[in-house]
Amino acid sequence: MEPDTAPRPRRLDAIERAHLRDPRDVTAVVHRYEAQGPLAALVQRFWIPVWSVPPGQESVQRVLQYPCCLLVVAPGYARFHGVVQGLSTTTLAGDGWAAGVMLTPAAGALVAGGPVSAYTDRHVDAGEVLGDDGARLAAAVREAMAGDPSSPDAHAAAMAAYTDVLARFLPVDEEGRLVDRVVALVESRPDLTRVDQLCAETGLSERALQRLCSRRLGLTPKWLVQRRRLQEAAGRLRERTTTVAEVAAALGYADQPHLTRDFARVTGMTPGEFAARYGDR
Repeated sequence: MEPDTAPRPRRLDAIERAHLRDPRDVTAVVHRYEAQGPLAALVQRFWIPVWSVPPGQESVQRVLQYPCCLLVVAPGYARFHGVVQGLSTTTLAGDGWAAGVMLTPAAGALVAGGPVSAYTDRHVDAGEVLGDDGARLAAAVREAMAGDPSSPDAHAAAMAAYTDVLARFLPVDEEGRLVDRVVALVESRPDLTRVDQLCAETGLSERALQRLCSRRLGLTPKWLVQRRRLQEAAGRLRERTTTVAEVAAALGYADQPHLTRDFARVTGMTPGEFAARYGDR
C-alpha cells in the first residue's frame, strides 16, 4: 500500500475573539483547521468541537458570531445556520462532537441558492439547501467521526466529506467577491467605525451596500461594524491589561457608557463583569 502523502490542513489557534469561552470550563476542546486550495473561496475554517461534560452538569458555549453562515453535522442533526445577530448560545451535555464549516461571506447565498436573509437567527435541515447531498454529507461525516472524534485522521476524513459536497458551488460569483471584500475591510480596518466610511472605501452607495449585505449576509452594514468592535472589545477585556475606558477610546466609542450599553445589550454582561468572568488568569 502506498503511504498516505495527502497534505493535512493547517491547525488554527485554539481561541479566537468570537468565542466567549469561560477559562474555568475545560469540558470541550475545539479543533480548528484552515481550508486548503480552491475550497478556501467557500470555507473560512473547519471547526470540530469534542466535549465530555460530567453527569448532571451543562456547559454553555457563547459566541459573538462572524457574518458568515455555518454548516454543522452532529450525531443527531445536520443543519445550515444563518447568522445569530445577538449572542449565540449552545448548551453541551454528556459526551459528544460536532463537525462544521464556517463559510465565507460569499458562500452562504451560494449554498442556500438565494438570499440568506431568510435564515438570519434561524437554522434549517441541511437537506433544505443541499438536497440529497445533505444526507450524503451527514452520513459521510458521521462515518468519519464514528471512531475517535479527537483523531486528526477522523477530522481529515470529515473535512474531505465537506469538500466533496461543497466543491460544486465553485467558482464564487462577482457579487460574492464584492461582499467578501466588504467584510474583509471591516475586519482589517479598526478605523472604519461608520457606514459612510465603508461606502467611501467600496465606492457603493449606502442603499447599494445595504442591499448587498442583506442578500449575501442577512445583515446590515451597521451590524458588521458593531460586531467587529464588540469582538475586539471582548478580546481586549479578556487580556485584562487595560481599562474599560481605554478600550472604548481605542475602538472609537464616544465614551465608556456607549461601549457599556452596546456590550451589555448583546452579551448580557457589562464589560467589567465580562472581564472578571472571562479574563486571563
